[in-house]
This record gives sequence, structure tokens and C-alpha cells, in this order.
Amino acid sequence: MTEMTESKTINVNGKSGFESVFIDRYSEKAYLNYAMTVIMNRALPGIGDGLKPVQRRVLYAMSELGLKSTSKHKKSARTVGDVLGKFHPHGDLACYEAMVLMAQPFSYRYPLIDGQGNFGCADDPKSFAAMRYTEARLSAFSDIFLSELGMGTVEWTPNFDGTLWEPAVLPARLPHILLNGTMGIAVGMATDIPPHNLVEVVGACVHFIDHPDADVAALCEFIQGPDYPGGAEIISSRQDLMEIYRTGNGSVRMRASWSTENGDIVITRMPHQVSPAKVIEQIAALMELKKLPMIADIRDESDHDEPVRIVITPSSSRVDIDALMLHLFAVTELERTCRVNLNMIGLDRKPAVKTLPGLLTEWLAFRTETVRKRLSFRLEAVADRLHILDGLLIAYLNLDRVITIIRHNDEPKPLLMAEFDLTDDQAEAILQLRLRHLARLEEARLLKEKQALEKERGDIEKILTSETRMKTLIKKELLADAEKYGDPRRTVIVERRNARAMAPVDLSPAEPVTVVLSKQGWARMAKGSDIDPEALIYKTGDGFLAAARGRSNQSAVFIDSTGRSYSLPVRDLPSARGHGNPLTGYFKNPPQSRFITVIMEPAERKLLMASTAGYGFITAMENLFTRNQKGKALLTVPEGTRPMLPLIADEDMADAHVGAVTAQGRMLAFPLSELPELPKGKGNKIIGIKSGDIGSGADSLKHLFLIPSGATLIIIAGKRHFRLVPGNIANFIGRRGQRGKKLPRGFQNVDAVTVEPAAPAPAPEPPPSPAELQTPEPDSMGTTAED
Repeated sequence: MTEMTESKTINVNGKSGFESVFIDRYSEKAYLNYAMTVIMNRALPGIGDGLKPVQRRVLYAMSELGLKSTSKHKKSARTVGDVLGKFHPHGDLACYEAMVLMAQPFSYRYPLIDGQGNFGCADDPKSFAAMRYTEARLSAFSDIFLSELGMGTVEWTPNFDGTLWEPAVLPARLPHILLNGTMGIAVGMATDIPPHNLVEVVGACVHFIDHPDADVAALCEFIQGPDYPGGAEIISSRQDLMEIYRTGNGSVRMRASWSTENGDIVITRMPHQVSPAKVIEQIAALMELKKLPMIADIRDESDHDEPVRIVITPSSSRVDIDALMLHLFAVTELERTCRVNLNMIGLDRKPAVKTLPGLLTEWLAFRTETVRKRLSFRLEAVADRLHILDGLLIAYLNLDRVITIIRHNDEPKPLLMAEFDLTDDQAEAILQLRLRHLARLEEARLLKEKQALEKERGDIEKILTSETRMKTLIKKELLADAEKYGDPRRTVIVERRNARAMAPVDLSPAEPVTVVLSKQGWARMAKGSDIDPEALIYKTGDGFLAAARGRSNQSAVFIDSTGRSYSLPVRDLPSARGHGNPLTGYFKNPPQSRFITVIMEPAERKLLMASTAGYGFITAMENLFTRNQKGKALLTVPEGTRPMLPLIADEDMADAHVGAVTAQGRMLAFPLSELPELPKGKGNKIIGIKSGDIGSGADSLKHLFLIPSGATLIIIAGKRHFRLVPGNIANFIGRRGQRGKKLPRGFQNVDAVTVEPAAPAPAPEPPPSPAELQTPEPDSMGTTAED
């Protein structure tokens, strides 16, 4: 089929005038027209006044209704009706919402409309009353748009039906595009411009006028960052903020402001457009799910004086408030990210993302042209008035003749023009004079007015012909408006720690518990630390193997016979009322392996890990934790050997010795500091054992223990035992890795070794009192009373 490149006219039912086009081309053209309409006439603001068309029309309609800041309020329905009927033929609700938005102090940094009635609240901005109930007028700040409107500063375009004229842009005296910002979604693009502080923006404008080549870093010395109406905190770094102004895109991280009062947490500022009621609902929902055991109560104490006041009561004084708030920042909207996209319609009528220098360059060009038009308009008005004054002064100099001409002629204007060389405007002004204006004082007033206007004309001409004077005037006007409308910054820019959600273990209540491990690898948890694990009921053929005491918010570590470690939150274990669950249901341990012990210690606690092959090392408890169901290869165990039970080797054991006894009855002791600290591995040799004896099972490391300074060892062999006091232990001290010395005959088949700590030194006796030092007097028999 040949592609049709042009449309053609066809006849339908004998009627001509119908046009045939391909549907894809028609759809493309229609969609592009719609997209351009949305972009240019609805969603994106203009860089000149920072307003969308509907906002501009609302302000202009209200000014035409005389709703200035000094006038009485009028029904909002009256304004909406004028806007719809004259300038904006769209939905009344959309128009009213735009009007309400400009009146909300929590949405606009500098509200443009002064509303009276229910215009919504921060909890629900769309809860405003219907337009028939509310009233409105322009705010004092809106004067920056309207004060120069009738001074020849703007272009006028016909309205939608061509019966009225409306301004294409309002002559804003300040860069409103940055002051209140805006947001909107167009077709294929969007805009998110945050509000800023007026004083900071004016400072940047003045600096940029004096230094047109200023970069973002120089401008950010004035503009610290966005300044949202609700306050709160900006926690983005200075580099991130500068990057936003350098590229026109980015995001701002905001966080609620809070403090503590009598142990309670009081939140007083919320991030932009975050509902306090929604945050309370989020926290209450987490409390109901028992995911916030650190919070006992939350209540809303907001009122007219304090629009935001959320009080959170911790469950106890031991709660880490800083950690709790970091958790709330991570799981609720107390912290949120606000997008920034400086997309707007430039002076070339094209949408584009602007950088901060580019934005200020265009706006200052717009402002310069506006001021030039205003001055030119004023210069023309001054010239016209001087022209009229010249004619009036001629009439005063020839007053009698002028009166005679007017009294004796039906058409005096041509005669006046001919006799006194007047223009039509001058002659008309003379004819419009009232008799009371013919007094001598009136002539003096006209001379004074002429002198003032001639001086004003000279000043205007100097400004129009001098770029320096023009810049000075613009700066002066900017600073005057900053002085009149400026206020301190509301949003604080600070550096804060990153939000961090607590682990489920940390959120659980910390109660004392005992984890019990049976010989067949079944585990369970009993509440309390005074449980006798051997007294619990076990399955037939099973029995007690090991137990560990800790807190319910900890994780238990299990070690198997291959040297692998496994960790499991204690809360996941079943109650000790039953037999428990097999650990094989939680972990995928190697076949034929069995669990040998369970440990519950703080993460920083040091442990001595060793195998019966005679090798070992020191490691931190944190190295035993893992989320892998297959466990973690912690201790390398040679074939034919097994792991020893871990020993606690904390700092208080720094001066201790490691004691090792082999199956052949050799004993060695060496300083604990000679063992390395490793995260995993085989470790270093503790005591020398022949490899052949290990392989054949003839010898192995049988007992491992720590000997504190001054401790006594009790060696148990069958029913016999003997004590090794510190002096005798010194005979077995050597270097790590030696074979050690044989124990006395009869005690080489050691069944157990008990470490008896040194007895505490006795307290020194107090010195004798003076009375005790006195010798009793002898009696007559030569004896004392004590005798």
C-alpha cells in the first residue's frame, strides 16, 4: 500500500468538505497538541512570576474585584466565578483548589491569599470547606505581582473568547519561582521546585547583579538550601545541596524536629507535606503489632498555639532515646525525601531544567526588562504631562485672551490652537479647566509640578541610558522588598546520623532465658536464669547436653562436631514446656555431624577455640554469628579429631595461662597471650602431639583449661586426685607447641581437671587501740585481772 503523505478531501454521502487522514497521524498530532497545552498552560510555572496560568488568573481576577489586602473579605465563590467566566474555562473545583493552596500557610512559604474560614489543615490539606462558606482577599505579599501591573510592564493577551484582556505574565518584583516553589505533573515531564527564604534569595540576586560570573558555590553562600513553611530539619549534606543547584535535579532529605521534656520525646516540626495524624497512626500501628516495645504511649497535644506537638513516652528510663528516634525516622514518615526538579518555562517560552545561576540570570533579565518598560512608560507619561503643563502655562500667561475666545466662539479649540500654537491635547486640557483652577496659586502649583516632573524625567533618562544606574535601582528595590517581607529561616540545615531501623532482636523485650541443648540436637528456651536444665523432661533415649543463659533479645550460637557455627534468635526457639525442636529443622549441618554445645555471650566477648588435634586460637563472639543455614566454617578440624568446648578468655584473663593435658598424660602451660586472635581457621599449635598418634587415636588433646594467676589445679584420675599449687604448676610452664611434661604416675589417665581460683587476700587487721596497748596494774598478790 502506498503511504499517504498528505490528507485529501473526500465526499461522504454526496457531501464534500470531509478530510481523510491516517489515524496514527491524527492521534499523534492531537496528542502533541494536548501535551503542549498541559505543559504550557497548566502544569509548569513561568520563570518570570513563578505562577501557573490558573494561579495568575486567580490573582488578577481578585485584583480586578478590588480584593486588596486592605479590603474586606469576599466569598470565594465570587472569585472562582469571575475566574471561570472571564479567564479560565475549566472545572470550578480545580480552580478553587488552586486558590486554597495559595492561602495555606503550611503549603506556601509566603501565602498569596488571605483566607477566612476553613482552608484545610496540615493533617489534611484537602479538608477545606466549600467555596460558598469561605472568604478570601489578597495578602500583602501579593502586592509584588500587582503593584506594577498598570505601568506598561506586561503584554496583554485576549481571554478564551476574545472579549477581555488578561496579562500574559505578572510583573513580579521578586523571584517568586524560588520563594514559594511549586510542583506539577505535565506530559512527559514534571516539576518540583522547593520554597526558599526571601532574604537569602534576595542576597543571592544582589550578589549576582554585582558578580554575573558567580558560580554555584558563591551563590550558596547566600542560599543555604530550601526553606519549607513547616520548618523541621534538612539533613542533606552541603555537597548534595550544591549539586542540586548545579544540575537542577536531586533530592532533599528532611527530618522532624524533636526534643525531650521530662523524659518524654516531643516532636514539634514535621517534614514538608507530612501529616502529623498519619505519623501517629503509623507509630500506633507498630505499637499494636508489638514492634515498638520501647514506647509506652503516644498522644497528640497540638493546638492553635502549637500546630504540631506529638508526645512520645518511652516504656522506661533505660530506653536509648537517640536509637529509638533513629528507628522511627527509618520506619515512619518522620523522615522523608523531597524531590527537586527545577523545571520551568523560560523566557524563550520553552520548558527546561534550570541551574541556579541560569535561573537567576533569566529572572534578572526579566526583571531588568520589566523595570525598563516601567520607566519607559513613566517617562512617556511624564513627557505627556509636561506637554500639557506647557499649554496650561501659556493659557495662564494669556488668560484674558483665552477667556474672550472661549466666550465668543462656538468652536474655540481651533482658534486657540492657531493663535497660541497649541496641540490638540493642550487645547483640550485648557478647555477642561474649571474656573476655580484659574487662581494665581494654581499657576504656582503648575510651575512647581513642572519642575518636579522635569527633574524626574532627567533621572529616568539617566537610568535608562546607564546600565550601572539600572542595576543600582533593581538592587535597591530588591532590598526594600526583602526588608518589608523578609523573615528568618524556618528550616534548619544540620548534619545528623543516618536513620537506622533496629533489628527485630533489639526490638524484643530483654528477659532472662536459658537455652537447653539435648544430646540428640533438640533445642528449646526456658524463661528465667534459675532453671535446672537437667531436671527437664527429655525424649526417650535423649538427655541433657549443654545449656546457655542470656537474654531473650540475643541469638544463641550452636557448634557442631565439624567445627561449624550456627546462630539462631532465641525468640525463634520453642518453649521448654515441650521437648523442643530439632536443630536440623533450622540448619543444614553436614551429614553425620552432631551439635556439641550452645553459647550465648556478648558480641565482644573473647573465646578460646581449639580442637583435639592440639591447635587453637582466640576469637571474638561476633565471629560466630551467621545468617547462613549451612553455618559458618569457624574451626578447621583435622580428620579424626573434634572441637573442644569453647573457653571464655576475656581481658580479666590476660595474665592467665593456657593449660593443656593430652590423652597420654602430658601437661603443658603457657601464657594465653601467645595464642593469636583470628576470625576463623585451624589456629596455632597449643601442645605438641605426634601426627601418627592423632591419626591412630593413640593421643589427642583431652583437657583444655585456663589457669588464672595464683590458681590451684585439682587433677582427677578415677577415684584419686591431687592438687597442683602455683609452685608445682610452674614446673609445667613452657613454650606454646611443646610436648609438655608427664604427670605423676597413676595420674596420667586424667578424667577431669578442676581450676580452683586463688583465695582472696585476708583483710589487714586494724591497729590496736591505745587501751589495748596499756599493761594492767598488778594486784596485791602479784597477778593481773586477766590472770
